[in-house]
Amino acid sequence: MKRFIFIGLFFSIFGFHFSIAHAQQGNEQMASYYYQNREFDKAIELYEPLYARTQNAYYYQMLYTCYLETEQFKEAEKLVEKRLKRQGRDLTLYVDLANIHLRRGERKKAEKQYNAAIDKIGRDSKQATDLALAFENCGRTDYAIRTFIKAREVMGNDLLYVMELATLYGKSGQYDKMTAEYFNLLDRAPGNIGSVQIALQRALNETSSTELADGLRRTLVSRIRENPDNRSYLDMMIWFSLQQKDFDFALTQAKAVDARFPEQNGEQVLRVARIAANNEDYDIASAAYKHLIAKGKDNPFYFESRVGDLEVRYARINQNFSVSAKEQAALEAEYESALAELGKTLQTIPLMRNYAHLLAYNNFESGKSDFENQNSKLQKAADLLYDIIEMPRVPTSVVSEVKLELGDLLVFSGEVWDASLLYSQVEKANRNDVIGAMAKFKNAKLSYYNNDFLWAKTQLDVLRASTSKLIANDAMQLSLLISDNMEEDSTYETLGYYAAADLMLYRGQLDSAWNLLNDIEIHNLSHSLLDEVLMQKARIRMKQARYAEADSLLQRIVDHYGNDILADDALIMLAELNEQQLGNKARARECYEKLLLDHPASLYADRARKRYNALRTEK
Repeated sequence: MKRFIFIGLFFSIFGFHFSIAHAQQGNEQMASYYYQNREFDKAIELYEPLYARTQNAYYYQMLYTCYLETEQFKEAEKLVEKRLKRQGRDLTLYVDLANIHLRRGERKKAEKQYNAAIDKIGRDSKQATDLALAFENCGRTDYAIRTFIKAREVMGNDLLYVMELATLYGKSGQYDKMTAEYFNLLDRAPGNIGSVQIALQRALNETSSTELADGLRRTLVSRIRENPDNRSYLDMMIWFSLQQKDFDFALTQAKAVDARFPEQNGEQVLRVARIAANNEDYDIASAAYKHLIAKGKDNPFYFESRVGDLEVRYARINQNFSVSAKEQAALEAEYESALAELGKTLQTIPLMRNYAHLLAYNNFESGKSDFENQNSKLQKAADLLYDIIEMPRVPTSVVSEVKLELGDLLVFSGEVWDASLLYSQVEKANRNDVIGAMAKFKNAKLSYYNNDFLWAKTQLDVLRASTSKLIANDAMQLSLLISDNMEEDSTYETLGYYAAADLMLYRGQLDSAWNLLNDIEIHNLSHSLLDEVLMQKARIRMKQARYAEADSLLQRIVDHYGNDILADDALIMLAELNEQQLGNKARARECYEKLLLDHPASLYADRARKRYNALRTEK
């Protein structure tokens, strides 16, 4: 009988507590509903008993806010003071009291509470962090800074809260103090240089003015002058120069580090070389690589520097529209020397690919070259690519890429069917990859060259859904070229002439291509192909270094076909032509700007934006 009484009592008590908990949950939801709808009086009626019962911090905060919103300042003050008696270590309550005084217009009393909170900081890192956050939340960055400084004093550790203080100094525009925090940390703990660089990079990106960058530069120069052998300061100067894209100064500093710390073998110089190359500052990159090459073959970075120097020299030549025979011959000799020294290995595959490209495509000058020499170089280029394909342990992805390059070379030399076979092999082996889609596009272009326009268009329309934006865009452009001109000319005669000229241009037969394009323009003054004809003629003139004529042709496209598919291509070419070859940076900036305004979805938009911003800062 007693057992049954006990069980009944247990379930009665359990049910009672369950019903209280259930009611409390319902009241909390209802209070939250009133709060969200700014019915603060109704919310207070529910939060008061909830807080009285639990002393929960969340209920406290909600009730405190409701009192402030309804201007019940006395009730709010009583609430905070009672909680302060129970939880005196929670210094954020002093900030709550100060906020009440501020709402009453009692600024001096508020400041008194702020100071009282700081005076009571103890050896509790969380206490200081919470207080500083409370100050930040109410817009008092100055008191947040004082909080961390006082906590440092109490705990006797100047390395505490470096990141927090530096961030606060940055927010308040005290950049000298901000950088001082970081450099004082590096003086004591140089291993934190990575964290400091990340924090400073974020601050530099978030600051629109040059004040932080200027202050950082001044601090670095001053500290390096006072401590010329401090490795952290030197590394920071190199890092900062790279952030500012001042690669020339970065290389100067990297060489200074190399001279003072020879045991590093020029590691910072190599870093400058890599970053400068990625940013297309090929002169600085090449100078950095040559500095490392001069150290000799025993230097651990010799191999990478030898390869890197040739890669940037190739990139610099490849970037130009026209290459002199002298530059060509000098670079070919360097490739021969490097391959003889380093050998044909997995590590030198990039050299072999670039050298093959240089031999194959940079030896045709207006169709008036030594054809025997050309054929010899084409064969040598093909042999280099075959050597890579037959090399053991070459990744299958690299083999596919090289097969595509070999196929391109075969098209260039007139062996179209062999090229198509290679493209088909790559497509079959990479059906679901981007490289497979590229192979399919190249085969479709072969059909276009062969005047099989219907089949080419069918393949191109499939590729317009490619996951690669670049391939999809190229496929769309060629498909539209075919469809637009098939409709206008049922015999496809003009389109056939244009495809023939396109192939001549690809093969470097510049004069022949120019004459055929000229005939198309003369005999088809209103044909829809004319913008394409103008574009190809502009490309020919750029290859022939006749830049003023190229500029005029591209401008005609912009003026007369500004809403057509080639408009953004013409604008980016015009901009880069004026910037790099004609030296007209003002006009280049105008072209970049027009591209961004008129064609914001263009594939060239990011490229144009970077160059536009760079030119604008040079004003």
